[in-house]
Amino acid sequence: MAKKTKAPAIVAELGRPETASETAARKAENSRLYKSRKTVNNLVFSLLVSFGLMLVIYFMMPQSTGDFDQRSVNVAEIAEQSGAGLNVDLAVPAVDEGWMAKSATLKHEDGFYVWRIHFTTADQAYASVTQLFTEDGEPVLEVPGVETYLNAEVLEALEPTGQESLAGTDWTLYDYPNRATDKSNIRFALSGAVGNDAVIVSGTDNAGTIRVLATQVMDSLAVSSDQATGGSAETTAKEAA
Repeated sequence: MAKKTKAPAIVAELGRPETASETAARKAENSRLYKSRKTVNNLVFSLLVSFGLMLVIYFMMPQSTGDFDQRSVNVAEIAEQSGAGLNVDLAVPAVDEGWMAKSATLKHEDGFYVWRIHFTTADQAYASVTQLFTEDGEPVLEVPGVETYLNAEVLEALEPTGQESLAGTDWTLYDYPNRATDKSNIRFALSGAVGNDAVIVSGTDNAGTIRVLATQVMDSLAVSSDQATGGSAETTAKEAA
């Protein structure tokens, strides 16, 4: 008895059996799609392997923490170099043992200069000194834009909380002891005028420490002024106690 030949399967989309050319085309397309998917998968796998190797190499290498913890710049030297040619005394406070000056810079803004010193205190808190002045010695607070700069760039848009006299100067206080130190550089600040200059002393350490720093700032400016006139300055640090 002769073996019956199986009838070609009917393709639903066509409503009839595939022709030989259609079968060949379908198989070729399936082969192309398979190779394409395989290529993408291989590419993703290769990227993951490469990324993993980069992470391994990164964590195997010694990680430098920089020199910030040990850095302490010479403020007096920077002040002498930066202030050369300017008819102004730059504040160089003689800070207490354990303090580290992280940076001291003199920048020229629109119509005025800004001298800033950033410290790490003995209690590992932050403190800064900012001195604003004009090149010709005119009152800096009369320069357009200075008040805006002070409020936005130095005093973090804080509102004054009081007034006091310290080291022969009248200061405006900014007392915010509950501010988070990871979101602010000011818990306590003093803002005052020294001649025609503006001076702001601020930080995250306690108010007493910032007051002592303010007195040291005033002492340094008094010493500079007396040296220029041949006199001597009297230290007023006891007023901060």
